Amino acid sequence: MLFGRKHKNPIKIADKGVVEWKYTTCGYCSTGCSIEVGLNKTGDAVASRGVGSAPVNQGKLCLKGIFEHELFKSAGRGSAPLLRDKRHDPFKAVSWDQSLDKVASEIKRIQDKYGPDSFAIVSTGQIMTEEFYTLGKLSRGVIGTNNYDGNTTLCMSSAVSGYKRSFGSDGPPGCYDDFDDTECLLAIGSNLPEQHPIIYWRLQQAMEKRKFPLIVVDPRVTMLAQQADIHLPITPGTDLVLLNSLAHVILDEGLEDKAFIDSRTSDYESFARLVEQYDPITSSRICGIDEDTIRNVARTYARAGAAMTIWTMGINQSTHGSDGVVGINNLNLITGNIGKPGGTSLSITGQCNAMGTREWSSCSGLPGYRALENEQDRKDIANYWGIDEEFFPKKRGLFQTDIFPAIETGQVKGLWLIATNPMTSMTNTPRIRKNLEALEFLVVQDAYADVETNEYSHAYLPAAVWAEKEGCFTNTERRVNLIRNVIAPHADSKPDLWIFNQMAKRFDQGKKIKFPETAEGVFQELRELSKGRMLDYSGMSYEKIEAQGGIQWPCTEGDETGSPRLYTDGKFQHADGKAKLIPLPFVDNNERPDEDYPFWLNSGRVVEHFHTRTRTGKIGNLNKFSPTPYMEMNPDAASELGIEHGSYARLTSRRGDAVVMVQLTQRVPPNMVFVPFHYHDCVNRLTLGLLDPHSRQPAFKQCGVHIEPAADQKAASVRNKAARTY
Repeated sequence: MLFGRKHKNPIKIADKGVVEWKYTTCGYCSTGCSIEVGLNKTGDAVASRGVGSAPVNQGKLCLKGIFEHELFKSAGRGSAPLLRDKRHDPFKAVSWDQSLDKVASEIKRIQDKYGPDSFAIVSTGQIMTEEFYTLGKLSRGVIGTNNYDGNTTLCMSSAVSGYKRSFGSDGPPGCYDDFDDTECLLAIGSNLPEQHPIIYWRLQQAMEKRKFPLIVVDPRVTMLAQQADIHLPITPGTDLVLLNSLAHVILDEGLEDKAFIDSRTSDYESFARLVEQYDPITSSRICGIDEDTIRNVARTYARAGAAMTIWTMGINQSTHGSDGVVGINNLNLITGNIGKPGGTSLSITGQCNAMGTREWSSCSGLPGYRALENEQDRKDIANYWGIDEEFFPKKRGLFQTDIFPAIETGQVKGLWLIATNPMTSMTNTPRIRKNLEALEFLVVQDAYADVETNEYSHAYLPAAVWAEKEGCFTNTERRVNLIRNVIAPHADSKPDLWIFNQMAKRFDQGKKIKFPETAEGVFQELRELSKGRMLDYSGMSYEKIEAQGGIQWPCTEGDETGSPRLYTDGKFQHADGKAKLIPLPFVDNNERPDEDYPFWLNSGRVVEHFHTRTRTGKIGNLNKFSPTPYMEMNPDAASELGIEHGSYARLTSRRGDAVVMVQLTQRVPPNMVFVPFHYHDCVNRLTLGLLDPHSRQPAFKQCGVHIEPAADQKAASVRNKAARTY
């Protein structure tokens, strides 16, 4: 037998008969990978590949992107509009005219009877920017409800709030290229290898070329923590204490950038007085990180020529999420690490177009980072749309997380859900179920008819998925990229843009406003409304975006390329042109483990799944890796409770219970368990969801649970197998 490289069988890639490749952008996370979908001679999508020239992914794709073409023919797709009079009646397939007429009439009935804000709309982070803008025009300018928000409140609202508080506007100031220039990276509550694998690859590439310290703050030994030079296993919910203590050391030892502070920030004195209270010894007793480590991290960060901080849900999904983001911004401001290569506060967004909804959906205000509270902004948009400015409210309405409690109190009677699945994604699932059952009318608009929330709807509108449409996404680093229409929508499903336009025609107010029929026509309105503003799109076109693999805003008229960083001129969006250093006292209002519920419950992502598994649960090459709910548990804690690896355990909180398979691992400490959040009827049956006072984002990750072996292991196994497929 012969051995050696020259005798090995070469790797062969199956010929799938691709005759044409079509450009698009991945529709999963916010990385913004350029992708090409291969079509065979019959027009079927049979392959996906990365675009080698693309600046974001440079030809690479993660597991989800590799199999993304399988979404077009995945199970459970909606094929026709459905209606029923009562929630428990069987659905009946109807025409689009019948379904849209019914939805429009119910919206009018509810608003006429209970007032304009009695009908609420909750959107997503996964449709095109042009669709977000059109939905905002429909919601704000036609239907006229002020209770309109996006499910991005569940993932990025704290980042938005923190940026606005510190810098005067939303908008991540940095970019992926900052990895190539930084001299120290602090990652807080972010597990890039599983959450954003291609961004992690970019980080690895940078570290291989030029080694710099990687510091990871996470209560769990994540894959990123295993790569870290320093891992800080923080006590859940105490990020602000650590950040204040790092600032304390930097100021106490004179490591701050005084010139930057004096010229580009305000409120330094009150900030310095506050962090003076957070000495490392006192702080260590709260956050669980010893005082010497706090000092070492502070010195390492402050002495770096350029330092950057990234974060994901570990910061945002907290009762102090907005303060945590402001704390990160404070750290970067006092060290002069905003607006320069390698120095930034960079939130790593969750959904493919969460940035698009932040920019253009009008959920929190009006399009283009305009505010309802600003009279001139109301006038500008009213004039552009051709309506009376008095039609707009003077301030934003309820956040998504406040809309559901408003159903309980009778303020909200009808709800339109667009590409979001609160029966799996919202905290305290039993409460959400009761909310949905109390609605007079619920509309679900989704690509999948079998999405769990559709069990409670009166009307279902089948939407096209991802590259069955055309439009733009904006990624984490403000890069606007293009989704070209790859194939026609499945069966009788329709693009969301078409659905919104058709709905507008059914309202008198909608006849006053121009609704472009094509995505490119809508994009022209975005270009016009953005001109001269912070998020300037005026220099972009579909052709330029595709040719460059995405363009970062601002890109002003006449520019060939966009701008990789914000605030490079030192001017911020507050009235005085300066960033604010904000003093942040720590308020400990988390639910903590106690004698009855002795374990911390932590939750997060795994690389093979996305959000509520509506899509990835149907892709065999993804779902096979973790088809059933499970939890990571420390072997020592499991031994004390008589729980074995591969067995089933029951978790109980003050709100509900769930049964999961047990995976024993040292990645979690003895007083904590980790459960992926992707599974229906699982982790969010347990979560508390106490809301951040600024962002109204729920605390998904801090609550106490009781754990015991499942009484009937066979029944638990059968139940979990049933959760494997839709």
